Amino acid sequence: MTGKERIEAALKGTWPDKRPIMLHNFMLAARVHGLTMKQYRENPRDAAEAHISFVERYDLDAVFIDVDTCTTAGAVGVPIDYPEDEPARVSGSQLLQLADVDHLEPVDISKDRYVQNWLEICCLVKEHFGDEKCVRGNCDQAPFSLASMMRGTINFMMDLPSGDERIFRLLEYCQDACFQFIDLMSQTGVDMVSNGDSPAGPDMISPQMYRTFALPYETSLVKRAHEKYLPYCLHICGDTSLILDSMLETESDAFELDFKTDTEVIVSSCKDQVTIIGTIDPVGVMARGSVHNVEEAALSLLHAFNDTPRFIMNAGCALPPSTPPENIQRLVDVTRAYQEAS
Repeated sequence: MTGKERIEAALKGTWPDKRPIMLHNFMLAARVHGLTMKQYRENPRDAAEAHISFVERYDLDAVFIDVDTCTTAGAVGVPIDYPEDEPARVSGSQLLQLADVDHLEPVDISKDRYVQNWLEICCLVKEHFGDEKCVRGNCDQAPFSLASMMRGTINFMMDLPSGDERIFRLLEYCQDACFQFIDLMSQTGVDMVSNGDSPAGPDMISPQMYRTFALPYETSLVKRAHEKYLPYCLHICGDTSLILDSMLETESDAFELDFKTDTEVIVSSCKDQVTIIGTIDPVGVMARGSVHNVEEAALSLLHAFNDTPRFIMNAGCALPPSTPPENIQRLVDVTRAYQEAS
């Protein structure tokens, strides 16, 4: 099987010849390739080469293309800082008052150069690998996350209990921007798409608030991706135990989950219903742990998902640029060996 075929099998719930591996590694790939984050986000060809060389070095099954966590926010007008060697970050709220939602103008995110750079990276990587590797084009933030950036996280969290209908108008505005990103990404030839919606998790809001303010919009993104004939992955950081049943209602093809969500809960809630991508601790285990720690964590997951094909090995979130190469290699070796032994 090719890497792409392994990922497709896991997403469809059929057994691949080996357990597929997909790493959330954009910062690490840039560092290994000698790029600062500024160089990575500014030069699509260099960024594409960073991803290609990393995937080929470890013979991974997928290329997970991410750039920053607030590109869509910048495209709709949120103030953004672009550090030399860190991911971009929001530097201020766009909507000082919720009433400012009434004055939002329609936006075409394709005019943003960082969106275009992101898309070009995906095009270049897909052109290089063809059908050999699965190319996952992340589409930045989901509507709830984007709304929290536009309004400012604290302000947005205080808005939610108010019942003000402008909250939903803001979410719909954000939904349109997210639709645009998925539509643009579908034109690059990628094999699957995804969004992150971490502020929508139980670490930030209640499960009921999740159902009201995040779930409907996540569901709409899945539908949009499926209309483009692309499988979809939803990523939420933190402990998602309390909302896993609700997340299943999105009909996502895959969930990328954090190590903070108990593996037994994931298996009992999601087994054979959705493909799980993750869930190793990217910092405590992958970046700061020993190769033995990596082996233990990988084997624990492989044992837990032993009787279902719906599992793709990954860290639970983005790998730090300081992640040692020996830890990446050990993760790959253990995963491959386990499949061969089973």
